Order: sequence, then structure tokens, then C-alpha cells
Amino acid sequence: MDVLARKLPHKKWPPTELLMNFSMMAVWRLGGHVRSPQGNEKSLRRFDDVCGGTWWREYFADAVASRDKEEAAQDAIEAVAAEYRQRLARHTGMLVQAVPVSHSPRKRAVYQLVFATRSPYGLWGFGDTVARARNEWWETLEMREDDALFSVTSVTRPDPKEVEARAVPQIATNPEKLLLETGRPVKLVDHPLEIFGSFYGQVTEPVVRKAVQLLHGQGKTPSNGVGVRRTREITLYPRNRAA
Repeated sequence: MDVLARKLPHKKWPPTELLMNFSMMAVWRLGGHVRSPQGNEKSLRRFDDVCGGTWWREYFADAVASRDKEEAAQDAIEAVAAEYRQRLARHTGMLVQAVPVSHSPRKRAVYQLVFATRSPYGLWGFGDTVARARNEWWETLEMREDDALFSVTSVTRPDPKEVEARAVPQIATNPEKLLLETGRPVKLVDHPLEIFGSFYGQVTEPVVRKAVQLLHGQGKTPSNGVGVRRTREITLYPRNRAA
């Protein structure tokens, strides 16, 4: 964290960014050391160094008193990951976002991809890249199972068309809210988390372009994205404003 907190004003490019694998399974195992009287203190201290203190242990100490200890420990893992991201953001002054990665959409995350950047542009690119990588991963699994009698992928993978059908109208409401709240033009790339909403890291930016077209078709913005090569560079204007 200390290295990332240092700013180099004389060097604007390339920007300093961070991509890390925050292993939920590793935190699960470390939480077991906290809960056990025979816990390995050396391992705990190493994670203390990573976290910048012992604060994370308290989440698992509380789990000991819970009736459903396994469920409480799972919740503790999520809480530790969230607190770690918040502390990282405060300490470095960077924008920090995480995308959970699991073996199935219905299972808890095995790890989180944590990304830190000083630019909203970085957040936009990260979310789009993760969504594309996710799609390629699913397609690779399907190719491997082509000769199988029963495809696990076909059962666990969300239908991309259904995801997009849900995403477009929901994403369309996000820039609409920004337009109503500010009354000013909204450049998409400046608001990646607000624009993608709950679909951040789940859908690629062409889905956002479809949402823009839907918003335009509903008469809620004169902007339709035509002529703008990159979706992220589209600027939406409030109604009654020339695009």
C-alpha cells in the first residue's frame, strides 16, 4: 500500500495501477487459524502485514460465537475483502473495484480480482475486459465439452442473450438518473460504476451502446452514439439540448 500511496507528479504516463488476486479461500483458511486455539500465529502475522494490522481477525473472532459458524465465517470473508478494499482506497487515494470469480454463478467467489487505478477510464477498461475474459472462459469450457455426453457448462452458464436482455433496460436507467440529477451532459467513461451498475464486469461496452440507443429511442436524450467510435467516449445530453 505504501508504494501505491506515493505520487509521481512528474510522470503522468503510464499511470500506476494495481491488479491483484485476493484469494477468498486463503482468507477462509486463515480465519480457521483465528477460530482455533491451535492456530498458526506466524501465518496470522503474515496476513496482518498484508492488511496493515490485526483488524481483520475481529471478523472471525465474532464468527466463533455464531450458531452457524460456517455461514458466519463465509460472511466474515466477504467483510474482510470489502474492508481491505476500502482501506486500500483510503491509503492510496486510488479508485478500487473488485470483481468476484467463482466456479458457478450460484456459488460464492473463490477469489476477487481487485483493481486499483487513478482514472475512471481505467475502471471502464477493467470492467469491459473482465466481461470479455469471462465470455471467452465460458466458450473455452464449452469447446472442451463438445464431445461430452452431458455438458456441465450448459447447466451453469447464464444465457448471454438473457443477461443482455436484462442488462440493457437496467443500464439505460443509470445515465438517465445522472442526467436528471445533474442537468448536465454525461460522458460515459467518467462514470463507469454508475453506468454499468450491478452488471459491472458482467457485460461488455457494446451492451451499453444498446442502452444508449434505447434511451434515445425513448426520447430521454438527443444523443444516440452515432458517429462515436468508442462507446465509452459517448456524451449524453439532457433532453432539449443539442448533442
